[in-house]
Amino acid sequence: MSKPEIMLWQQLRKKPLGIKFRRQHPLGPYILDFYCPAAKLAMEVDGLSHDMGDRPEYDLRREGFLNQQGVESIRISAQDVLDDAEDVADRILRYVQGQLS
Repeated sequence: MSKPEIMLWQQLRKKPLGIKFRRQHPLGPYILDFYCPAAKLAMEVDGLSHDMGDRPEYDLRREGFLNQQGVESIRISAQDVLDDAEDVADRILRYVQGQLS
């Protein structure tokens, strides 16, 4: 896991409020950075590498596959996590709670 992923995982683990998250969760041919099974939500922490080479096309294929599986995918800037991991985790939790309501 990258530093932003570790920072976000630490925040998600201590704020679950009954919501479970998995890290490095396999789904088909892909490994999701984070996954919330109850909300069928995948979370990808995007660093600079996501803009390089064939990575944008790979990310599009991955997102299409996830959509076919009924899994919503959100992308989170690694810089946002580095700047304030607690705020990012709070926003994710509010989003998941809204999906589950």
